Amino acid sequence: MIGSGDLRKGITIELDGTLYQVLDYQHIKIGRGSAQLRLKLREVRGGHTIERTFQAGEKFVRARLDYRNMQYLYNDGDLYYFMDEENFEQFPLNLDQLGDAINYLKEGMSLQISSYKGELIGVELPITVELEVVATDPGFKGDTASAGSKPAKLETGITVQVPLFVNVGDVIKVDTRSASYLERVS
Repeated sequence: MIGSGDLRKGITIELDGTLYQVLDYQHIKIGRGSAQLRLKLREVRGGHTIERTFQAGEKFVRARLDYRNMQYLYNDGDLYYFMDEENFEQFPLNLDQLGDAINYLKEGMSLQISSYKGELIGVELPITVELEVVATDPGFKGDTASAGSKPAKLETGITVQVPLFVNVGDVIKVDTRSASYLERVS
């Protein structure tokens, strides 16, 4: 059990037999009434988000997740295949289980797959990934009308804002939490 004061972003809890990941939480104290806790939760298996309000003293069942190191192999339609690095078994995950992680997956990439009671439920991305720029407009010296940044399409299909000096073929480091440019690698 976990108390309401111990909740943090990213923690997975079980409510009414369903797994939820805490996306955001607010502690609210209004007037004379008791304090409340407003949670924004994402259902782990289904992918949709909900908001629920609880009394501040409530306890929650913390889901114990297991993590396995796996390598991303390829995708076939809506299924993305991963290989366990210990026993070389292959496992498919669908788009709902991956969520926004598909924007950062590269073939051969190693990452952690979370499972609950033997069922694979999602991926844990590294904080940063290195991706190649495949399309962007050329940046011209003195062109600061767009505050010194321009959109760039990366090899996985995601578009991020990059500085004007970044060109097609450059490899950049991207923060997977905010989908933002960090630095040029090469």
